[in-house]
Amino acid sequence: MDISLRWINRYLDPGDVSPEELDHVLTEAGFPIETRNDLDNGDIFFDVEITSNRGDCLSHLGLAREIAASRQASKSRTLVHPSVNVPAGSGAVADSLSLENRETGVCPRFTAQVIKGVKVGPSPKWLVELLEAVGQRSINNVVDVTNWLTFEYGQPSHVFDLDKLAGRSLVIRYANEGETLRTLDGIDRKLVKGDLVVADAERAQSLAGVIGGQPTEVSDTTVNVVLEAATWDPVVVRTAARRLNIRTDASHRFERGVDARTILEPAKRAAALIVELAGGQLADGALDEGAAEAEPIRITLRPSRVERILGIDVPPAECAELLQGLEIDAQATEDDDIIGCTIPAFRLDLTREIDLVEEVARTKGYDSIPLQERLPIAIPHPQESERALREAAGVLTGLGFYETVTFSFTSPDRAKPFYNETRREIGVDDERRGGEPTLRPSVLTGLLTCRKANQDGGAHVPGGMRLFERAAAFAQDASGTSLERQTLALLMDVPGGGTKRSFDDHQRGVRLLTGALESLVKTIGGPHATLRVAQGATDRPCWDNSAFAKISIEMKDGRKLDIGEMGRISDDVQKFYGLEIAVLAAEIDLAYLIDLYPPMARAQLLPSFPPIERDLSIALDENRPWQEVENVVLGVNAERLELVEFVGTYRGKQVGKGRKSLTFRMRFRDSARTLRHEEVDPQVDAIVQALQSAVGAELRV
Repeated sequence: MDISLRWINRYLDPGDVSPEELDHVLTEAGFPIETRNDLDNGDIFFDVEITSNRGDCLSHLGLAREIAASRQASKSRTLVHPSVNVPAGSGAVADSLSLENRETGVCPRFTAQVIKGVKVGPSPKWLVELLEAVGQRSINNVVDVTNWLTFEYGQPSHVFDLDKLAGRSLVIRYANEGETLRTLDGIDRKLVKGDLVVADAERAQSLAGVIGGQPTEVSDTTVNVVLEAATWDPVVVRTAARRLNIRTDASHRFERGVDARTILEPAKRAAALIVELAGGQLADGALDEGAAEAEPIRITLRPSRVERILGIDVPPAECAELLQGLEIDAQATEDDDIIGCTIPAFRLDLTREIDLVEEVARTKGYDSIPLQERLPIAIPHPQESERALREAAGVLTGLGFYETVTFSFTSPDRAKPFYNETRREIGVDDERRGGEPTLRPSVLTGLLTCRKANQDGGAHVPGGMRLFERAAAFAQDASGTSLERQTLALLMDVPGGGTKRSFDDHQRGVRLLTGALESLVKTIGGPHATLRVAQGATDRPCWDNSAFAKISIEMKDGRKLDIGEMGRISDDVQKFYGLEIAVLAAEIDLAYLIDLYPPMARAQLLPSFPPIERDLSIALDENRPWQEVENVVLGVNAERLELVEFVGTYRGKQVGKGRKSLTFRMRFRDSARTLRHEEVDPQVDAIVQALQSAVGAELRV
């Protein structure tokens, strides 16, 4: 915000703020000075940094209010509001102009006043000098008043040549697709349906909240003018300004919010000043259309809360006085710990009690809050979700996985294989994104890109590269609803030598990846959470259908949670990413995993009697997975069976082509006595018969 010291002092009594004092007071109030320049006319220019939530301080009046309210000033000063002396009207404004606001949702208020018989010419010296002090070029006495109003009140306004408005009417509407507007900078702009405009009976004459149109600009030949003062939806203004790459003082202020209740006073001030400087007759009244006026915000402030937050005692009377200095209507009640506050319309940033606590601290001065040599710190127990993520990262890191942080955007070509009929692309309309305008549908897009970068960099890790990342993936469903999910993605090279991988290499890789997932599930979910891998088909081209499985977690209480998928990345995707070594991957939904944490550990006595273990080797078809065998064994419900675990797989001529030998171990135990082998034999025989019947297994001796 560019300000003039001379201009600021117009609104203070006494108006004798020095440059050094202004710098100190505004900096302490939270508005640091970026630059200071001494001007030839004796004035001093300051560039003040204004935070985006303080649109009320994008004006000399707003910053003068901060100086008057601050306890950091060298003396007490009073804020002097500009005088508004509206001249008597002549004729009803409705006789000269019609107004239609079709979009009250994005134009909460639009006012128009008519001044006839003006004489457009140069502005007086005082006005020219003040505008030039803040970097504004004087145009003429009518237009300069609107620029003056922007820097005085922070209320942008615009003037139209009434005689150039078709039908002598103003209509607030959205632009028609392809409609054009020649703006004040002489550029023909092509508008879209999302652009809000002020139009006459025929065409757009101004881009709402951003810039006026050249066809109706005020010139030396103008006699009758329409003075507009309005407010607009910040998002609509920001969208149009960015799309058309237009940056104006008006758009800068409207993007930060101008309340509809603050418009009339500056509008009247501008009309009176135009009549004073350019003559003419002001029509009686003003056209005023918009939504219903909002009720003022009322907030209760507790001085006890102020003391607790700031650490100092600020009496209720002082709290009220400090807030009143900011023109907040603060009234103490019979209860000393309650101050009722009505927020002025220009303070859009004040919505909660904590906001008022901050205002008390700012105006009293941060230097009044003592600094303790030691701060008491209570370290809270970490959130369970954070502990779960930390545990997951620890497990994977211990298993040789490197954690990555990859970009949330990708190219459409890289994203395409990760979509299906129910999951569609989300793109952004932003030229800065260049070739990566698509939000990643899977974290694997980033891991595959990272793997390629390591390959190109010649990075080698014994046993193959292993990567993981915890991040969000994005898509939208068929109805256009955005879908965002937090996922954990794993990527690992198929182990082996060189760049070619055998069938056995792939099998070993699948077992390693499954083992990593099992370790993860057991760590997060505890001993009663069991990983289940079910081979199947996929409808997404990123996976190899011959090596793809759904992942689920089976709990002891019978619950089954489908948490994700794993498998081999398809040849086409590997070729697209330029990977020389085959890779396996998994992607699971983090929410399901985190919900299992913390694991429920249960201590129990060690067994008093030894077990009997039996290892069985069975020959069966190659496509029969271990899980199917395990389910059959457990389904027998063999008496005293304590454990079933996989031992290994053998393939060779002795087994036959298309078949494999699978070895597993069973553990039997009786908690009351030592078992005899002949007591276990019937259970083993029943299990063998069940395997023969269910999966066509042959017992190997």
